Amino acid sequence: MIARRFLWLLLLIILLAGCSERDRPLEPPVTFEGETFGTFYQVVIADPLTRREADKLESGILAELESVDAAMSTWREDSELMAFNEAPLGEWQPLSDALIEVLAIGQSVAEASDGAFDMTIGGLVNLWSFGPEARPREMPNEATLVARLAEIGPDSLEVDEQARQARRLRNVFVDLSAVAKGHATDRVAAYLTQQELDHYLVNLGGEVKVAGHRDAESAPWRIGIEVPHEGRQQAQHVLPLEDISVATSGDYRNYFEHDGQRYSHTLDPRTGHPIDHRLASVTVIHPSDAWADAWATALLVLGEEEGMVLARQRELAVLMLVRQGEGWTSLASPSFVEYFGPDAAEELGVTLVDQPLSGMAVEAERPLE
Repeated sequence: MIARRFLWLLLLIILLAGCSERDRPLEPPVTFEGETFGTFYQVVIADPLTRREADKLESGILAELESVDAAMSTWREDSELMAFNEAPLGEWQPLSDALIEVLAIGQSVAEASDGAFDMTIGGLVNLWSFGPEARPREMPNEATLVARLAEIGPDSLEVDEQARQARRLRNVFVDLSAVAKGHATDRVAAYLTQQELDHYLVNLGGEVKVAGHRDAESAPWRIGIEVPHEGRQQAQHVLPLEDISVATSGDYRNYFEHDGQRYSHTLDPRTGHPIDHRLASVTVIHPSDAWADAWATALLVLGEEEGMVLARQRELAVLMLVRQGEGWTSLASPSFVEYFGPDAAEELGVTLVDQPLSGMAVEAERPLE
């Protein structure tokens, strides 16, 4: 009898010790990271957390990422997007709120950019070996390219936001890779806010959203913008950010070479070919990372001249890294300079573009190392 009571007491002590350990505060910041969507995710929480709270948050983060992947992936046959791509042409398909939201954002940016952003480009992406089809790393057949180019276009897709439905009018393959990561970043951030967290960073493959501050001294989060250097990762500009999203599209990380020619993974939907200009990367600062993601891609396709004109018209906060000979220059839209302030923008070493680039004499600020 005494032995049984002793065992129960010992078990109770062990259980209480375990509970105490899980409720003990963790040293901030707390970081969660892993792989998703063929890239990485990193979530940093600066709020005070216990182990129990951290475990619950990590499960919630993974659930949000899984939900977006199940809706918008082109790499899994059971996704909602793949079912939509296989649905009969011309027939309205009821879709989830999340998928409708992303399709609506994409259509809006496509219209505003005159087709420089185009979600129906999936068939061309696959043809150029940057999608879920085989990756032969070779030039596509020109006749096939022309045929697929004739099919795509924002007018081949209709989205009815009110009725929560969409339909394909031509045989196009809708690819959301240029906006879905931004949407997923927004989703994870919204989940963290719902959990009453005030200070966090969400980084999904380079698409970033921050809230509050990174430490108890109220320091802003610091986000690095890479220099366009193929050999290594190197941050050239470090942006101090609070309660905002930032997305960057570049042509120098994903590409292939054929017969000595370098081909970017970013395609121009208007020509069907990879972009071929001096603009190396575009960074967009926006309240929504989904919008920032889509705009960064559209402006990269347009190039520095057309892209900066559109950024100024739309009052977008944009930073462009442009190749010039053996160096590059950093160009900023008026809204970018306004967001940080003239003094901070000067410290960042960016050139304000408040007139057409053709009327400016812009010299390379630094050499590529």
